[in-house]
Amino acid sequence: GQNGDLTEAITELAKLYRDQRRILGDDHPDTLTTRGNIANWRGENGDLTGAITEHQHLLDDRRRILGDDHPDTLNTRNNLAGLRAKNGDLTGAIAELEILLDDQDRILGDDHPDTLNTRNNLASVRGKNGDLTGAIAEYQHLLDDRRRILGDNHPDTLTTRGNLANWRGQNGDLT
Repeated sequence: GQNGDLTEAITELAKLYRDQRRILGDDHPDTLTTRGNIANWRGENGDLTGAITEHQHLLDDRRRILGDDHPDTLNTRNNLAGLRAKNGDLTGAIAELEILLDDQDRILGDDHPDTLNTRNNLASVRGKNGDLTGAIAEYQHLLDDRRRILGDNHPDTLTTRGNLANWRGQNGDLT
C-alpha cells in the first residue's frame, strides 16, 4: 500500500481475509472491514467494476448484519457512491449521496464528521457533473459549517476553502 505496490497490498489483504474468515467468521466486523479495504485497493488498482461489485456485496452484508443505520453501513454507501463517480456514473453517485446525506442527517446529525464528509463528496461530484453553481453553493455552506464546528485552522476547514476556491475558479470567478 504505502509504497505503491497495490497488487502486493491486495494479496496481503486477501491472506488476512482468509485468516479472519477462518478465525473470526464471515460476519465479524473486522472481516467485513478487510473486505472493504480489498475492494478499495482494487479500485485504486484500476478495477473499478470489481471494486463496485465487491462494495455492493459488502453493503448487502453490512445491512443484513449491522443494519441500515450502522456507521459502517453508511460509510460503505459513501465508498460505493465514490467508486461509481470515479467510474463515470456521476448522476447515480449524486442520487446515492443525496439519499445518504438525508440518512446521515437523521442518524448522525448535521454536524457529524461523516455527514460533513458526505457533503464534501456531494459538492465535488456535482461540480464534476457540470453543476458548478451547486458545487460552489454546497462548498460555501460546508465551509460555514466547518468554521463553526471545527474552527478556521482545522485541516478540513482549510481543505474546504481550497475546494471552494478551485470551483469558483473553474466557474470563472477569479476574484
